Amino acid sequence: MSYTILVTAPRLADEGRDVLEQAGCRLLFIPKGEEDSLGEIMASQPIDAVIARTLTLNKATIASCQGLRTISRHGVGHDAVDIQAAAELGIPVTVVGDTNAQSVAELAIGLMITVARNVSDLGQRISAGEWPRQTPGLQLSGRVLGLVGCGTIARHVARMANAIGMRVIAYDPALEAMPEGIFKAASLDDLLTSSDVLSLHCPLLPSTQNLIDAAALAKLHSGAIVINTARGGLIDENALADAIMAGRLKGAGLDTLNIEPPPENHPLLRLPQVVLTPHVGGNSDAALALTARAAAENALALLAGHPPAHGRIVNEHLLEITQ
Repeated sequence: MSYTILVTAPRLADEGRDVLEQAGCRLLFIPKGEEDSLGEIMASQPIDAVIARTLTLNKATIASCQGLRTISRHGVGHDAVDIQAAAELGIPVTVVGDTNAQSVAELAIGLMITVARNVSDLGQRISAGEWPRQTPGLQLSGRVLGLVGCGTIARHVARMANAIGMRVIAYDPALEAMPEGIFKAASLDDLLTSSDVLSLHCPLLPSTQNLIDAAALAKLHSGAIVINTARGGLIDENALADAIMAGRLKGAGLDTLNIEPPPENHPLLRLPQVVLTPHVGGNSDAALALTARAAAENALALLAGHPPAHGRIVNEHLLEITQ
């Protein structure tokens, strides 16, 4: 049977596209610059499944697509999809599991080193005609890395940080014990007061919105670094900017922001101690290939009445309640 699959992006990596085309699927894409057409396309086309990338799928958009049977997230996060609304309509939402974990972890380590050694700022100053050779950096070996959340990405980060020579501690209330090489923090406060570098690896939920606020930042070691490759809403960004400008923190490396792209007057944009990347943690060649294939296989599995081939159904508990 042929299915119509909407990809909420201009393209899908060949590894995923090949899976869908070999299954005889008709593919629709959202061209660059035409993101506002998402609602119109979903309301007017006979779409069986959506492979959801960066665009938001809210209740109205999901409800407008009468034949929609499943939403397959191209990633591990699902905050851009209204999973409650999907459940009310009997639509399962899947995520792909750990396909991009290594790539996100590598970026977290890269941001950590970039901030610690002032790489971005030094490069800009050299381009401006300076030769700031006397600028001191921070050696990470011997420092304490605190992980908020200890899933697969955090464990990859820990492995690399251990190799650098860092001591790694983590706070994750879902875990009774930590993997080898990671020490368990008794509480978030315990983690914060022990950390030279703080790296976030937890989902964005109502309970974690602005988890790292002014009070939390004040508990970090003086001169600490904050890394976020998870979700922007985890950090009070104004409080982070204030702490950096006041000299209490060395800087931050952020792949995610609360509003993406940020407004021109965003306080973090003007700080040389802050390194920003445009939510590209999972955008490596290997990760995009694995994720695209997994998202495609999940969509086909659910359309055929099977469980997801990768990851899990994130609104399964809501589906059970609404059915």
